[in-house]
Amino acid sequence: MSDPRIEFDVLQDRRRFLQNAGVGLGLPAMASLLPGVRREERPGDARTHRARAKRVIFLFMAGAPSQLDTFDHKPDLAKRFQEPLPPSVSMGQRVTAMTRGREQRVAPSMYRFEQKGQNGVWWCELFPHLAAVQDRVCVVKSMHTNAINHDPGKTSLCTGAEIPGKASMGAWLSYGLGSLNRDLPDFVVLTSAFWTGGKRNVQGLYSRLWGSGFLPSRHQGVAFQTNGDPVLFLSNPAGIDRGVRRRMLDSLGELNAKHRAEIGDPEIATTIAQQEMAFRMQMSVPEVTDIDSEPRHIKELYGPEVEKNGSFARNCLLARRLIERDVRFVQIFHRGWDHHSILPQQLPGQCYDVDQPAAALILDLERRGLLDDTLIVCTGEFGRTVYCQGRLERDDYGRDHHPRCFSAWLAGGGIQGGIDYGETDDFSYNIAKDPVHVRDLHATILHQLGIDHERLVFPFQGLDQRLTGVEPARVVHGILA
Repeated sequence: MSDPRIEFDVLQDRRRFLQNAGVGLGLPAMASLLPGVRREERPGDARTHRARAKRVIFLFMAGAPSQLDTFDHKPDLAKRFQEPLPPSVSMGQRVTAMTRGREQRVAPSMYRFEQKGQNGVWWCELFPHLAAVQDRVCVVKSMHTNAINHDPGKTSLCTGAEIPGKASMGAWLSYGLGSLNRDLPDFVVLTSAFWTGGKRNVQGLYSRLWGSGFLPSRHQGVAFQTNGDPVLFLSNPAGIDRGVRRRMLDSLGELNAKHRAEIGDPEIATTIAQQEMAFRMQMSVPEVTDIDSEPRHIKELYGPEVEKNGSFARNCLLARRLIERDVRFVQIFHRGWDHHSILPQQLPGQCYDVDQPAAALILDLERRGLLDDTLIVCTGEFGRTVYCQGRLERDDYGRDHHPRCFSAWLAGGGIQGGIDYGETDDFSYNIAKDPVHVRDLHATILHQLGIDHERLVFPFQGLDQRLTGVEPARVVHGILA
């Protein structure tokens, strides 16, 4: 594994030797130190077994969907409407400042659930399209996390730690596995517009969720824009054609190579590589983001919102196009799931946004022979309380943050379809069987890509950093095919 500090010392020793020998270090010599613009810094021993997946699509439902109203069916709660949450269930667990010291009265879900598929998995009426493909989907009902607020919750899901500054999951995969393609980034981020009905409580998204942290910066995610150029500054300025740009990059590359030889900063190599990638992306990105070539039946599969820039449906179609071109990791964010009040007014629109496109993504990948080696993961940052926040009626209620249990689903990439995994108690408040921590989810994702999560490390601040951190993490073998 390459360590930038060792690389710096090597470069400095080589520079001093050449200076003392009276030999100039030109670009040909520098090329021996930079063998190609896609030089791999990944560790050589992180892959320990045969991978079931080559690529990942991570669907992040920012704001935290209510598991009670989506995947965790609790029909007996209807009889407990407005009852206080028993102390034997809450057990004095931490709650947010928004509900601390207030009554905790049970709010049953108002939505119908039906058993679907060969194994009779319960599916909410708000997900008819996903329910139709449920034999390809594994629902994990026993997720849990430490974070109780959005910022650390999202940061933990995306980077493995609640504290900012760590490397994101996509950056880890870029570092650990390298690139599958030459003309597109290893890691692409797509942010989706959300359903516009009703009042919204929407937190912002921040680039550190797809940042590289302590890893070399070329591993960070590239965020595609919904308006204008798909990537900032992708187009050449007026009067600058592709030939002029090529000559500019060649001259700039010589200067950067000379500077790196003098300074020994590995980030200069990243700059060279990223400038060359940006040049190639001027051709590859407009092609991959242009969906006009997609046949009508494919667009209809993803639903009517696919024609809207920035919609979740369009981003799911773009994810399939990126996966086809061997982008390693595609992360789609969908905001608006923070339902502290009037949940029934807002949840159906959120589910409408994601249901048909997510199901279409599964079917589209399967029909193209890509689902078997593409892992799809969908989750929020935590769950929601069984007790109500705000007004409580049968058809009007809200829910507070709840890290003790929530749901996620996975498909493809060697995951067993048509099952649910884990159980919560009668109130969907505590896990009753087969808990899955966020660290376990990360370990399982890496496992499916052929990586031992304990061996994918990067030395930083005196610690061998890992996506799964230093606390115990396990692969969830019970969901693997």
